[in-house]
Amino acid sequence: MTTEHTPVAIVGGGPAGLLLSHLLHRSGVEHVVLEARPRQEIEHTHRAGILEASSVQTLVDAGLDRVLREGDRHDGIVLRFDGEDHRIDLTGLTGRSVWLYPQTDVFIDLATRREADGGDIRWGATVTRVLDGDSDRPGVLWTDQEGAAHELRCDVLVGADGSRSTLRHTLPEAQRRTFSHEYPYAWFGVIVQTPRSAPELVYTTSEHGFALVSQRTDTHQRLYFQCDPDEDPNTWSEDRIWAELQRRVVGPDGFRLTEGPVVERSVLRFRSSVVEPVRHGRMLLAGDAAHTVPPTGAKGLNLALADVVVLHDVLDTWIAKRDDALLDEYGRRVSERVWRAQHFSAWMSSMLHSHPGETGFAARRRVAELRTLTSSEAGRRFLAEGYTGWGPVLGKPALAGLAS
Repeated sequence: MTTEHTPVAIVGGGPAGLLLSHLLHRSGVEHVVLEARPRQEIEHTHRAGILEASSVQTLVDAGLDRVLREGDRHDGIVLRFDGEDHRIDLTGLTGRSVWLYPQTDVFIDLATRREADGGDIRWGATVTRVLDGDSDRPGVLWTDQEGAAHELRCDVLVGADGSRSTLRHTLPEAQRRTFSHEYPYAWFGVIVQTPRSAPELVYTTSEHGFALVSQRTDTHQRLYFQCDPDEDPNTWSEDRIWAELQRRVVGPDGFRLTEGPVVERSVLRFRSSVVEPVRHGRMLLAGDAAHTVPPTGAKGLNLALADVVVLHDVLDTWIAKRDDALLDEYGRRVSERVWRAQHFSAWMSSMLHSHPGETGFAARRRVAELRTLTSSEAGRRFLAEGYTGWGPVLGKPALAGLAS
């Protein structure tokens, strides 16, 4: 078994881990990234992505500006209920926009840059055990793609290894609190080979349930409809999928989705969770390893990127002063944003989805909430502020006019 030491070890090579790697590289901090999956597998795992203005600012400041050239800037979204569209003018209400830019592309941008910069990213590296997480020399045991065992020791260990985090589950139960909520519905998601059915994202709810008309490229779109969490997507024919989507969006205005081949399908379960604290000794959690949100509010990737910006700032200070008490600053600084996102995502999910056993009163009340929201400038602004994010990270200017 080989044994190495590095100042910072990052477990997880998704967008959160790679952004931290990139920022540490720019600060001149040596580090190693361990990622269990091959790079090619991650690149071909299609993930949607709505980036807040502050997330785009983060990427641009880091020298990753492809999002401005190839991302799709959106200045509004549509809430559709009672068969009618109600547009939320994000930019007019907040001065900020969002960008449709898949998480897969964020990963590709970061992985390509880290490779060009000679980053020590070890793909196919599976962590099997965490060593001395509460000490001043934590580490991990890991195996490479050939099955050889290795030991990596570090000064700081970061878990950015997703919602099934190995590192999170090694935190002592007596010191770890997990706040979680399971939702009684899921999303049936499909990628279809069609042109866009609408210029902006459409969040729609009807007596048949929720549907989301999202986008991907000029030729392929991402669509979702509410389903049971245990639904088997392989039992659905294309005709049945399209019939279900169409009846969710139908209305007196004649709106219909453009139909085409279904090229991918899956069921996405909903879960909210927050782990506190995010620090144990010199081991820290970031992104989905620390918290997960349902996809309704488009917060997951944005929270992960915001975590990393703050964590990098804290690590820069810690490396200069070597005072472990400084590491607690990370959790304090990200906590408010995490809980705001949890509230926003749960609120949007509850308002737009029908619930199992929902009474007629409850269904009508949800529609009344939507109508009250969309008919009030204050209500529309509340939604727009939550959807575009709560201001820039670390006081940087918002991208109100960027790429316009």
